[in-house]
Amino acid sequence: MVTKRSWQWCLLHLLCEDCQLLARSMVICALAPVPSSDALGTVFNPASGSLKFPSDLEELRELAEFLQYYKQEHQSYVLLLFCAAYLYKQSFAIPGSSFLNILAGALFGPWMGLLLCSALTSVGATCCYLLSGAFGKQFVVYWFPDKVAMLQRKVEENRSCLFFFLLFLRLFPMTPNWFLNLASPILNIPVSQFFFSVLIGLIPYNFICVQTGAILSQITSLDAIFSWGTLLKLLAIAMVALIPGTLIKKFSQTHLKLDEKDQSVRLLNGKKST
Repeated sequence: MVTKRSWQWCLLHLLCEDCQLLARSMVICALAPVPSSDALGTVFNPASGSLKFPSDLEELRELAEFLQYYKQEHQSYVLLLFCAAYLYKQSFAIPGSSFLNILAGALFGPWMGLLLCSALTSVGATCCYLLSGAFGKQFVVYWFPDKVAMLQRKVEENRSCLFFFLLFLRLFPMTPNWFLNLASPILNIPVSQFFFSVLIGLIPYNFICVQTGAILSQITSLDAIFSWGTLLKLLAIAMVALIPGTLIKKFSQTHLKLDEKDQSVRLLNGKKST
């Protein structure tokens, strides 16, 4: 007879296998032929160090230029490395996915980048959910007792429409996304509802970042950033991304049990950690 505990350990075993596969893919990408510094100009100098996660826009620009050049001959390597890096950050609740979303727009285009980031965000967040459920429950409760209690109360109050409440939390976060990923197993949120709430709820955030990356990758000077064409594109992206949040917020006012201060939370996708 398969128990709930044995089912969790089976999922954890599959997750470990996936981590080993990701590790192998990163090794393969590291051993792949790298273009010479002469061909790349000043974009990437192998003597300066290995590739790393970007911490600011300048590092992001340099990394994007390097990978765009490298992608011309080794597209599969770049895709594999991007997926491995993205899942690593999501699985271990490391903030900073916004830079990777922008990078996806620059490397893979607006629509392929959006599809890729949405899928990777959902899979990575689910991996974090499973890791937290297997190993992290005691630590999360010990270090964040007040936040867990607050979320537990809100989840129980909205159990009848839990999926829409989860969408609300993604669009109008009362707590960072990384903490919601860690705390969801403690709150007895079904993994299926968790997965699809991440997939759907973070589409506006991913859309803004990916589209921004696609636009900025085509800009060659600072003057082009403030051109009417670029500004109108960014404004249109922001307006489209606000539509799902507006609908969910309108639904929450009549169907979800929220405090007044929770209902007044504004869309903070540009600052939240995932």
